[in-house]
Amino acid sequence: MNLGKKYSVLSAAVMSALAFSTAASTEQNKKTDEKVETIIISGTPGGMGIRKVDAAYAVTNVDESLIERLAPKSTADLFKAIPGVWVESSGGESGANINVRGFTSSGDAPFLTVSLDGSPVYPAPTLSFLENSSIFRIDETISMMEGLRGGPNPVLSNGQPGLTTNFRLKRGQADTEGTFKYTTSDYGLQRVDGVLSGELSEDFYYMVGGYIKRSSGIRDAGFTSEKGHQFTIKLTKELENGEINVYTRQTDDTGAWYLPTPLNEQGVDAEFTQLGSLNRQATIYAGNGKADIDLAEGRGWKGHVSGGSISLELGNDWHFIDRFSLTQGDANTYGLVPGGNVLNLSDVADNGTSAIGAATGTVYSADTRVQDYGRWVVLKDIEAFTNDLAFSKDFGKISSAFGLYTATTSAKDWWSLGNSAYHVLAQGGEMLTGIACNDSTEGCGFNYDINSTGDATTVAFYTTQSYLATDELTLDLGLRSERHEVDYSVDEGLDGKITKTVDYSARKTSWTVGADYKLNDISGVFVRFNKGFKMPYFDDFRDNYDTYNSGDQLIKEVSQSEIGYKYMGENMDFFATLFANEVKGESFSTRPDLPAKRFTTEAHGIELDFNYNHDSGFSINLNGTWQNSEIAESPDSTLTGNKSQRIPDWQLRVTPSYEFEVGDMFATVYGTISAVDSRFSDIQNTPNAVLDGYEKIDLGITLEPMEQVQLQLSVDNLTDEQGLTEGDPRNPAAANGRYILPRSIKFSVAYNF
Repeated sequence: MNLGKKYSVLSAAVMSALAFSTAASTEQNKKTDEKVETIIISGTPGGMGIRKVDAAYAVTNVDESLIERLAPKSTADLFKAIPGVWVESSGGESGANINVRGFTSSGDAPFLTVSLDGSPVYPAPTLSFLENSSIFRIDETISMMEGLRGGPNPVLSNGQPGLTTNFRLKRGQADTEGTFKYTTSDYGLQRVDGVLSGELSEDFYYMVGGYIKRSSGIRDAGFTSEKGHQFTIKLTKELENGEINVYTRQTDDTGAWYLPTPLNEQGVDAEFTQLGSLNRQATIYAGNGKADIDLAEGRGWKGHVSGGSISLELGNDWHFIDRFSLTQGDANTYGLVPGGNVLNLSDVADNGTSAIGAATGTVYSADTRVQDYGRWVVLKDIEAFTNDLAFSKDFGKISSAFGLYTATTSAKDWWSLGNSAYHVLAQGGEMLTGIACNDSTEGCGFNYDINSTGDATTVAFYTTQSYLATDELTLDLGLRSERHEVDYSVDEGLDGKITKTVDYSARKTSWTVGADYKLNDISGVFVRFNKGFKMPYFDDFRDNYDTYNSGDQLIKEVSQSEIGYKYMGENMDFFATLFANEVKGESFSTRPDLPAKRFTTEAHGIELDFNYNHDSGFSINLNGTWQNSEIAESPDSTLTGNKSQRIPDWQLRVTPSYEFEVGDMFATVYGTISAVDSRFSDIQNTPNAVLDGYEKIDLGITLEPMEQVQLQLSVDNLTDEQGLTEGDPRNPAAANGRYILPRSIKFSVAYNF
């Protein structure tokens, strides 16, 4: 946080060069004669901005040039560039599993907040079938991503104790600039991106951009399984004493939901997907009715994130900043979910010898391999409005900030989980008739149907205080008092009867204390302690209804400590952070209709973040994490001491690049080498549930054959590594797992002006 003298020195630049700066960090830019100052807005009240080298917490920034080289397949995929973060992005563009600093979970991303220009896109980090990255798409309008772990997170913004990633939109300038980009791939991707920025009138600027895309998917479904478009506009008005920004980001983007597939089965590998033309259409039975569905809808986001900010210098060293955001839309999920092990058809066929394909009429023999798939449908209508305002003032050696954060969050859900039936085990294998449960309205497994509505309100007052004890030592303190209320009701069974209702209210106080010691102008050390809370939302009450009524408020309590070293030289940056944390009230559930088990976890480790640029054109980015995360306390004594599920003890990513000239052309060769340790896929740590470690190699080259034109070729997973990210979270005993995405090749041509 480090809010001392630095703010008085930087206050005049806050409105533009700090809070809204699109300047990229030196380690990721092409070399310039002078070092570009790296300014971050994460971890500051209202996003007021601070020099990265002055921050007394661990934050990683990734600019647009590094985003281009990493070529992420999804928003969650980009988070792999942040130390301390473990990402399972193998499920497609939506629905990732994301962990930070060993905080364990049974899935989704309960300790992640995604922000746009400093405002959360959705205050609830995770609801069932929805985590923050699912409703955000990366395109050419993004200038930088910041990733803040721990630190002052529990006090600021929505009070996220884990990871806050903040995406910063590009900003219009006096000069008109733009990019037009076309991308294709070996899996049939057709994508067009564009961005344009400039000046509308004196001190009034614009930025517009977006994309259109279509493909059959990296795992080919045999039809257009991924499609979408997005449009963003941002307007900036400079005032005599500040700046006003407004933006809207309209998105309609869906893609296939990739799920665990059978292991050690002939014809099933990382390119396999259950979904195809023979099974995408289905009839499901929910409640007392039935519905025809198209599973090709997959997972996605159709809605908008709109907002803005106003930053003002009020005189007498008072500064005011207000950020607001409105999110509305649908985040639906359709998928074929495996329900157990693969069987021979003879094990389930009515006559014991054969069954008939429901789509083609093909007669399948007794030795045909089949698997039970649930046709799951989740319709989710979400809305949220947030506002975060802060006043700050420098009183000499003491700097103070006072803020008010408010959020209203709602979700309306309609689910039909189950509707399972046996299908032929083949790419897009069809459903079968001649199997009793396939032909009944009950299906072949459990069914869980709900209609629910929930509203949550959060009001938090916070303050940060900074004291410049000496020219080298700065001490800071942050406090947050939060009131959280939830109203929720659910009809389980879709029969019009409300089975559970919740009227909940709780207040908690979070805090952070830190000290930053400047060794010199380019290096320093810091220490920090904090305590924060993950407040419960709608699904927490439904899954733990009896626990809630007995008095357990379902709040996760997170305590963290950090010691860090930072160095930002002319051509090298290095950050190292030791961390330790404890999470009380963690929960684990294999299925949404089952009660969650609750326990306490502890983790400790070290994060490394290194960047180096040489005058020869060689540069390298490295981030690594070593950590130990385990269950410290559990009602089930057999779990105590076990490793947290699916979290590796170590992971390492190295991204070297080399810039050179070929005749009159400028070229860059780059790559990323990733290595991940083995993990347990379940909290029981059963020996046959080990997910082996793996290594993955990505390569790319960019070529500028003429001024303003850039060609790029990138290869993801060059060696076609068949690493696993998870087993079967719904049935840990089943021999199913989800592979990382197979090898793919992209080619793009861009025109910059």
